[in-house]
Amino acid sequence: MKVLFVIMSGDEKMDLALTLAARSLDARRYEDLKVVFFGPSQERLLRLPEPSRQAFEALRSAGAVDSACVNYAKARGIEEELSKVVKLMPAGERIAHYVNSGYVPMVF
Repeated sequence: MKVLFVIMSGDEKMDLALTLAARSLDARRYEDLKVVFFGPSQERLLRLPEPSRQAFEALRSAGAVDSACVNYAKARGIEEELSKVVKLMPAGERIAHYVNSGYVPMVF
């Protein structure tokens, strides 16, 4: 099974989602795992506490992090800073791409 983690929460739920995603990837629980950030989670990406930062870096270095929403970033004035951390693309298009490719979305 292929899964898509859609992380929207900008609080401790995001930290739990990152930990679950990183551990799932490390344990090879799924055929494939991708992560898309949308909404408040994008702002939290800029100030992640440890160990969430380590989980994010593990996901990013493994190629599991797809993108964060460019439109949300523009609306919040964080586009330039966030683009240094993650690729920015329209979240709706990325989510549709993965769902249409057979990924099961898990929303946090």
